[in-house]
Amino acid sequence: MPTNQNPLLLEYDRLPFGEIEATHVVHAVRQILEDARSEIEKLVSLESTPTYADTIGRLDDVLERVKERTGPVTHLLSVAETPELREAYNEVLPEITEFWTRITLNEGLWGRIRALADTDEAAALPPLEKRHLDTTLRDFRRSGADLSTAGKEQLSTIRLEMSRLERKFSENVIDATNAYSLLIEDGDGRRLEGVPEPDREEARRKAAEKEEEGWLITLDYPSFEAIIKHAQDRELRRELYTAYIGRCRDGEFTNGEIIARLLHLRRELAELLGYTDFAEYRLEDHMAKTGERAFGFVEDMTRRTRPYWERDLAELREHASELGISGFEPWDSAFVGESLRRARFEIDDEVIRQYFPLDRVLAGMFEVVRRVFGLVVREQRIPEVWHPDVHHYELFREEDGTLLGSFYADWHPRPDKRQGAWMNDLRTGGPRNGGFEPHVGVVAGNLSPPKGDVPSLLTHREVETVFHEFGHLLHHLTSTVPIAPMAGINVAWDFVELPSQIMENWTWEEEVISLLSGHHETGEPLPGDLYNRLRSARTFMAGSRLMRQLSFGHLDLRLHRDHPDEVTHDLMSYIEGLFEEYTPSSTFAGMHPATSFTHLFAGGYAAAYYSYLWSEVLDADAFGRFHLEGIFSREVGQAYLDAILTRGDSDEPEHLFREFMGRDPDLQPLLDRSFGGPLEGGSSTVGGP
Repeated sequence: MPTNQNPLLLEYDRLPFGEIEATHVVHAVRQILEDARSEIEKLVSLESTPTYADTIGRLDDVLERVKERTGPVTHLLSVAETPELREAYNEVLPEITEFWTRITLNEGLWGRIRALADTDEAAALPPLEKRHLDTTLRDFRRSGADLSTAGKEQLSTIRLEMSRLERKFSENVIDATNAYSLLIEDGDGRRLEGVPEPDREEARRKAAEKEEEGWLITLDYPSFEAIIKHAQDRELRRELYTAYIGRCRDGEFTNGEIIARLLHLRRELAELLGYTDFAEYRLEDHMAKTGERAFGFVEDMTRRTRPYWERDLAELREHASELGISGFEPWDSAFVGESLRRARFEIDDEVIRQYFPLDRVLAGMFEVVRRVFGLVVREQRIPEVWHPDVHHYELFREEDGTLLGSFYADWHPRPDKRQGAWMNDLRTGGPRNGGFEPHVGVVAGNLSPPKGDVPSLLTHREVETVFHEFGHLLHHLTSTVPIAPMAGINVAWDFVELPSQIMENWTWEEEVISLLSGHHETGEPLPGDLYNRLRSARTFMAGSRLMRQLSFGHLDLRLHRDHPDEVTHDLMSYIEGLFEEYTPSSTFAGMHPATSFTHLFAGGYAAAYYSYLWSEVLDADAFGRFHLEGIFSREVGQAYLDAILTRGDSDEPEHLFREFMGRDPDLQPLLDRSFGGPLEGGSSTVGGP
C-alpha cells in the first residue's frame, strides 16, 4: 500500500481511528520500524563528540515517534479487536519486540551514551537532563547493554518469547470470556429472581440479538455481577461463578502452560542480568527497591488486616446461615455480602445507582477538577472515533486558556473489548519551543451500559472507577515535564497509582456527591439519609477487601521470588497453597483467578501488584491535607499539581511526596479510612510503606 494512503504513516492533528484498518498494520509497522532503525544508525555513525542534544535528545525523538505511531494499533486491540486486526498485529509483534530489545543492545548506541556521560557537558547538565541521562544509563544496563554477544542473543530470544506469550494470554482471556453464554429460557424466568429488572432487560436484549427467546447471561462483568450479587438461585450463582473464575483453566483457551513458561522466562531473564529473581530485577527502580521490602509490606499489612478479615468472615457465615445457606461457598460470598449490607445499612446498590447517571457523574467530576485544580473540560464531537459510544474532550488550564490535551472516553462493554478499566497515553506533549504541545490520552472501562431508554446508571463503586481512571488521565494531560520519557505516567510503578487513587476520595464527600448525583428521572440529588447510609457502609467488609488485594500481592511476589521449578511442578496446587491463608477454605483457595489474571501475565504488574496497596497508603495520607485545608481548596490543589501531578519522573517519588506533605508517608490514615481507627493490638503511630 502506498505510504500516502496509509493513515498510520500520515501526519495528523487527530488520530484517524475511523480510517485505520487491519490491512494497514503490517506495512505501516514495518515502515515505522525501518525508519527508526535508519535514524538510529545515523545517530550511531556520527563521528563528532556526543552531545546531549544529538544523542539523548535525538534518541528520544526517534523512540517517541515509534511509540506514537504504533500506539493506535495496540489501543484498537483493546477496544475494537477483530480477527483480522489480531492476525495482522501478531504478524509484526516479533518485529516490534525485536526492535525495542535491540535498542539497548546496540553497542554503537551504548558506546555513544557512555561517551556522553564522560563529557564536561554531562557533568554540567541541568538537574532534569542529568536525571534523564542517569536513568538512561541505568535502563540500558538493566536491559543487557553490558552482556556478551551470546548473552544479548539469549536476552533477545527471551524477550521475544515473553511478548508472544503475554499477548496470547490476553487473547485467551478475551476469547474465553466471549465463548461462554448461558441462555435461560422463557419458562425458567424464576431462576432470575432477585436480579434487578434493568439487568434482566439487558439479558433479554442480548438474547434477542442472537435470535433466541429468554435471557442470555454472559461473562462481561456487569452481566456477571448482576447474577453473583443478586440472583437467589444458588445453582445459577455457582454455574456463573465457576465459569468466570475457571476461564482459561483448561480447554481450548488454557493459560496454565503459558503461566508456567512465563515464570521460567522471567527468572531466566533476571538471572541473565545478574539478579537473584524477577522481583529483585523488577523492583530495583521502584519505591520499594527490593522484593524483600515489598514482601515485608504485604506481610505487615496482612498481619494488621487479619483480625478484621476474620470478623468479616464470621459475620458473612452467620448471615448466610440466617438466609438458609449451608456450607458457605465462593459463589455465596457476594450475594451474602450484598444481603448483609442491605440489612445493616438499609442500602441497595440498585437504589443508589438511580442517582448516578453517567453523564451527571462526568459533569460533576469535571466541576470538581475545575474547582480544585483550575482545569476545564469541554466535550468536542469529532468523527475520528472507533465506536459510536466514544466521546472526545479537551482539557484547558482555566487561568490562561492553555490547551493541555485531549482525551477519548469509552465506558461500556463490548465483545471486542478487553475487560476492566484503564487509561492509556496516546501522545505525550508538554512544553515545546516556547509553547505547549497538547497531550492525548484515553480512558476506557466496562461500566453498566444504557438499558433501553434508561441511561447508564452507575453504582458508587463504578463512580469511584471513573474518578480513578480520570486521575491517571490528569497525571498524563497536565504534565509539564519537557522530556517525554520522564513525563506524566512514566513514573515508578508503585507511585503511579497515587494520582488515580487519590481522586476516589472525592466521591465520598457530601459536597461532591451533590455535584455528581441527580436521579435519572427527577434530577433530585442523592438524599441526605441515603448519603449517610452510603458513607456509613464505606468500611463494610473492609477487612475482606484488603485481604483480597493482599492475597493477590502475596501471590504475585511468591510466584516471582520462589524458584519456578518449585512453583510450576504442580502449578495449580502451588497457587492454591498460596491462597490458603487468605481464604476461608480450600474450596475458596482452589477457585482462584490466576489463569485469567491479566495484570500479572499480560498487563505489566508482574512482581508489582503490591503497588495498589502501597499507593493507597500514599493517597490516604495525601488526601488528609485536602481534608484539613478544604476539599475544594485551590491552594492545596495547586500545591498538588506543582509537587506531584505535573512533575512526572522529574524527581524521586519520595521527594515529590515530601514536597507536597512536608514529611514522609504515614500508614495510619489508610488504617483509619479502612477500619475507622487502628487495628486491635496495632500501634497508634506507624511508619509509611
